[in-house]
Amino acid sequence: MHLSYTEEQLMNLLWKQEKTFMKDLIAAHPDPKPAATTVATLLKRMQDKKFVAYVQKGRSREYYPLVRKKDYFSKQMNGMIKNFFNNSASQFASFFTKETDLTQKELEDLRKLIDVQLKTKK
Repeated sequence: MHLSYTEEQLMNLLWKQEKTFMKDLIAAHPDPKPAATTVATLLKRMQDKKFVAYVQKGRSREYYPLVRKKDYFSKQMNGMIKNFFNNSASQFASFFTKETDLTQKELEDLRKLIDVQLKTKK
């Protein structure tokens, strides 16, 4: 299951705040601020998708994520690699290094990350 763009925006705010009330999500949202009804609808959809839950605190609901950002991002990246790069991480890496405007330092940093991963695989 995936999130729409607007759901992802809201989820990013929730991941940053960890636990929060709807009014705080709206306050943290960049301008133009969404209507409370819009945020309520998005939160309900995200609950239905099992991304968000809440605890009732008096008359308010304190929302919290059920899915970690790392897990969501990993699943999205793996889906993209599968769908756009024939399930080949090498094709993705080739595209990423050629088609993005990475500096020499960024490429060297990537090489270091790969070298570290190679050492852990031995």
